[in-house]
Amino acid sequence: MNSENKILNFNNQQFYVGIDVHKKNWKVTIRTGGMPLKTYSMDASPEQLSRHMQEKYPGGQYNSVYEAGFSGYWTHRQLIELGFKNIIVSPNEVPTNGKEKSHKTDSIDSRKLARELENGSIHCIYIPSQLNQELRSLVRMRYQLMKSSARLKNQIKSYLNFYGHIIPENYETKHWSGIFINHLRSLSFQYEMGKEQLDIYLSDLTEKRKLILKTITRIRHYCQAHGFEKDIQILMTVPGIGFITAVTIYAELMDIKRFRTLDTLANYVGLTPAVHSSGEKEHTLGLKMQHNKYLRNLLIEASWIAVRNDPAMTASYNEYIRRMSKQKAIIRIAKKLLNRIKTVWTENKAYVCSVVK
Repeated sequence: MNSENKILNFNNQQFYVGIDVHKKNWKVTIRTGGMPLKTYSMDASPEQLSRHMQEKYPGGQYNSVYEAGFSGYWTHRQLIELGFKNIIVSPNEVPTNGKEKSHKTDSIDSRKLARELENGSIHCIYIPSQLNQELRSLVRMRYQLMKSSARLKNQIKSYLNFYGHIIPENYETKHWSGIFINHLRSLSFQYEMGKEQLDIYLSDLTEKRKLILKTITRIRHYCQAHGFEKDIQILMTVPGIGFITAVTIYAELMDIKRFRTLDTLANYVGLTPAVHSSGEKEHTLGLKMQHNKYLRNLLIEASWIAVRNDPAMTASYNEYIRRMSKQKAIIRIAKKLLNRIKTVWTENKAYVCSVVK
């Protein structure tokens, strides 16, 4: 084997490696010269893949690809360090033929990735730096805590309704102030068990609120410590954009200049309509299902605030609702708001109210 390795030399020959990643194992396909060489299973290890390639195809140029998902970017970074030209692709952007759609297996997926990598038909998604990635994770943690808190509030309301305690519809209940939570603690049940369950719910909610506050405090601290604050303050000059919205926009987009056009940015956020074409007819189906869940609803909520605070937005909204529903109008406003965000961030200039763009 050693003498064979000395003879083998794939100097500068291009190899294309498609990796279907999973937690414990990978399915790998290797191609070169327009043909598949092998498809095999291996442990989920960049180092093991590197050793295999160097043993079997020494001297070659190794190109690899895997789909974005649970594995994040650590595999990408390790493969780059090991000398691979690796890319990560969005699963929705990989060309798939009819057979591959109806027969989906790990082997088929890895062969598809290797084939399309060699064809040059797939492109790498944006890879954030380690620092930016960790900021994004912390900001997303706040979102997840908020969602968890909202679910818990619904559980509490359902529990109280089940026992005939009617929650009044007023300002206090919307924001669940300390006064309102104390009111809930004062509710009585026939037996201690019912009261105990409510106390557990409320204690859980209180702890979640503390975690949300702590997370926001740490986000503010790290934005100042790592120089993100200037860009975030620029974003906050746009009407409707507060700190949480601004830091979420920053964490999700990172580099605004990677979006060359507003349409590209709007498509990434999810503010462009899905279109169905049949023959010469084209039908608009409403907003696309594919969207950034951390941004789209946040921007729509911010748009309602912008309509009330920016006269230019107010005028645009009033014009839209003459010919469409309020729901459709606010989507148009959200795209305008996105354009303002893109402009102030790109030009590094504070927003000026009533300037229509």
